[in-house]
Amino acid sequence: MLRHVGMPSIAGRSSIGRATVVSVIIAALAGCGSTLKSSSTAHASAATSTPRSCPETVVETLGHVVAHVYHEGVASERTGSARHLIAASTALREAVERGDAAATRTAAQALVAGGHMTNLHVMRGTQTLTDVGGPALAPIRGTLIDASGAPIGSYVTSVWSDSGFLAESDGIGEGVVALRANGRSLGGSFPLPPGELPAQGTLTEKGVAFQYTSFPAEAYPSGSLRVYLLKPIRSTTAFCGASGEETLVNTLSHVAALIYAGETGGRALTQVHRVQHNQPLLRAVARRDPVATRLAVENLLNEHIVRLRVSAGGTLLSDVGGPYVLAPVHATLRRSGRTIGSFVLSIQDDEGYRRLTKRLAGLDVLMYMGSQLVKNSLGPAPGAVPDSGSYHYRGRTFRVFTLKFRAFPSGPLRVQVLIPIPYS
Repeated sequence: MLRHVGMPSIAGRSSIGRATVVSVIIAALAGCGSTLKSSSTAHASAATSTPRSCPETVVETLGHVVAHVYHEGVASERTGSARHLIAASTALREAVERGDAAATRTAAQALVAGGHMTNLHVMRGTQTLTDVGGPALAPIRGTLIDASGAPIGSYVTSVWSDSGFLAESDGIGEGVVALRANGRSLGGSFPLPPGELPAQGTLTEKGVAFQYTSFPAEAYPSGSLRVYLLKPIRSTTAFCGASGEETLVNTLSHVAALIYAGETGGRALTQVHRVQHNQPLLRAVARRDPVATRLAVENLLNEHIVRLRVSAGGTLLSDVGGPYVLAPVHATLRRSGRTIGSFVLSIQDDEGYRRLTKRLAGLDVLMYMGSQLVKNSLGPAPGAVPDSGSYHYRGRTFRVFTLKFRAFPSGPLRVQVLIPIPYS
């Protein structure tokens, strides 16, 4: 049995409806967009002038979020990790020094298989030694050097396959994303009308009216493209506020709630199944052995789980992990057809959520357990921050909204999310 913690409530404004529990990384396509891909007719109109309508504000805001996702493939911890692994690969360096195409390909395939990059194109001078990977975007270029620091070749890599970027962008944007170059759609993404298309506007596909926005991006291994985010206009009304700024706040509060919800979704379920099938843990819990249980728990924590609490017969056997953890997921342990215990796990802590909201949406957060401030991405001495409304800090202006989450293993976790004004 698996029990997910419910969606967070949102304080300080009227409800915009319950968010779909989605994984930010692997999310189902929301709404009716998935039924429209076979349509062959569409029409588009240019975006209207300011002041922006509610649908324009909602989609423009989500477009900024999708742009943050794209830039994860341009400069981020992910791209830094890819660069480091390439530079540290002795097998790749030695193969390139020899000009050995077969060995270079083997080394490149091993790097891509590690999951920290999706593509790797390696050159020695003007000679291509290998090109591993499929359709991608956001190329990262670098120089390969030998042990003495002298250049021996060059590479182009990426951390964003077309499919990976589309999956994450569809989920966090709760719309459909299209990649487009030279008047045609790419990467199996949402098909747009052929020919020239304005950067923003409305588009009707199979009787459904969409608002859309776009931004420029780079194709892999080179060339330009545009990323379009489309959202059915009727689905934007839930976010409409009395002003454009209120609509912005409503939209971004929903995004922040989705990021939290993603931590109790598919990726958490994968870890639940992993725990439930761990034989050393099941044997230890069946014996009510706290020492063996702790050892099994410590071994399970090395892949994605940040805290794991195991109980049996009303007794806590082990609780290992960080002190400030959120989004708990509860499940049972069964062996030989009977329930032998239960556990609570989390795949995200306060620091991880702070990083996600900053990276994916450009937001700051203050997180409280009771009256204790446990995470602060804003800066020193934030003082008294309202649950909602305007807030000024060191010459900067923010709009604040408050989300009520669940701490680990239970109890409230209050998160104040701060939107920089103007938002971009």
